[in-house]
Amino acid sequence: MRALVGRHYGGRAPGEPRAVGYLYLLPAFILYAVFLLFPLCQTIWLSFVHWDGLTVATEAGLDNYRDLFRDPVLRDSFLHALALLVFYAALPVAIGLLLASVLSRFRVRGMTFFRTVLFLPQVLAMVVVAVAWRSILAPDGLLNDLLRTVGLEGLTRSWLGDYTWALPAVGAVGTWVETGLCLVLFLAGTQRIPRELYEAARMDGAGAVREFFAVTLPGLRAEIAVALTLTMIAGLRNFDLIYITTGGGPGTSTSVPAYQVYHRAFEINEVGSAAAVGVGLTVLIFVLTVAVTRLVEGRNTT
Repeated sequence: MRALVGRHYGGRAPGEPRAVGYLYLLPAFILYAVFLLFPLCQTIWLSFVHWDGLTVATEAGLDNYRDLFRDPVLRDSFLHALALLVFYAALPVAIGLLLASVLSRFRVRGMTFFRTVLFLPQVLAMVVVAVAWRSILAPDGLLNDLLRTVGLEGLTRSWLGDYTWALPAVGAVGTWVETGLCLVLFLAGTQRIPRELYEAARMDGAGAVREFFAVTLPGLRAEIAVALTLTMIAGLRNFDLIYITTGGGPGTSTSVPAYQVYHRAFEINEVGSAAAVGVGLTVLIFVLTVAVTRLVEGRNTT
C-alpha cells in the first residue's frame, strides 16, 4: 500500500510540499525583494561610500560607521532615541499594566467608551498628533494657560524650546500615544487568564498587589513582549513627531537617528552618512527586538 501511495505522489509522502508550491509564493517574494530587499542592499552599499546625491560616489570604507561613534551629534542622537524608549515603551507598558489590572479586577461602567478614548491616538496620524501637541506645548499654549490658572505660573516655560525639557516633552507625547495600545493588548490578555487562578489566589489570602504579581503579570508575558516590541520600534523610528514639534532642536537636544537620516540625506547632502545611520538604526531595532523575544521565550520555558 505504501508503495502505491509513493508512486501516486511521485515518491513523496502525502502532504509533502512540491516545487510547484513555491510558484504561489513567487509574486509575494518579488514584491518583497523589489520594495524591501533591494532598497536594503542599496542602503548598505551607500553606507560604504561618500556621496552627495549628484556627483560620482567615492569609497569611504568604514568611515561612515566610525562617525556613528566619533561624531557627537550622531552619537547623541542614538542616546536620545534610547532615552525616548523610557517614554515610548517603559512608561506605556507600566501604565497599561496598572490600568488593565485595575479594570480587570473591578467592573467599570462605560468600559467600551473608556477603551476607545485611550486607543484613539493610535488611529490618528502622527502628523495630526504632532501639530496638536505643538500648539498645547507652545509658550502661549493650553498647558501654560492651565498652569497659570491654578497658580503655578513659575512652572510655565517654552516646553519645546527648552534645552532641558524639550526631549521629555516630546517623550510625554509618545507616552500618551502608546499607552492606549498597551492597555488594549493587556485587557485582551487578561480576558484569557482563567478566572479560577484569581479565585485561588484570593482564597489563599492574596491582596491586589500579590494577585497582580502572582497571576496577572505571568499571564500577560506574551502581550508584554508584543507591546514592548511595538512601542520600542515606534520610539526608535520616531521622525514625524520630532520633525514637526522641534525639528531636532533646540540645537540638537531632540535629534534622533531617523531625523538625522533625513537631515543628512536631504538637507546637507551626505547620503552615505545617512545610509550608515539608517543601517545602524536597523541593527539596533533588530537587536532589541530579538532580546525582548528571547527574554520572554526563556521565561516561558522555565
